[in-house]
Amino acid sequence: MYLEIVSPEASLVSGEIESITLPGMDGEFQMMNNHAAIVSLLCEGKVTFSGTPTIAKGFENKFKQEGVKWVLEITGGTVEMNNNKVIVLAD
Repeated sequence: MYLEIVSPEASLVSGEIESITLPGMDGEFQMMNNHAAIVSLLCEGKVTFSGTPTIAKGFENKFKQEGVKWVLEITGGTVEMNNNKVIVLAD
């Protein structure tokens, strides 16, 4: 599936991933390829994903690598998943 993470500063990430875990209002949830369409609010926490997306130049320091996964801490936002494309609008 394809991931885009956008913040008020810039588009931070774009590219193919295998899975993503997000901090939802009622707890963490994970999405994988062919997940049902969804729109959800996000709360403060970690966005964790695995795969080989491109991290925008100059924003690499916002991400931590934990094994084969990438981690981005957010204070809130929204996520939309539709047709194997995940768009995270992160604060």
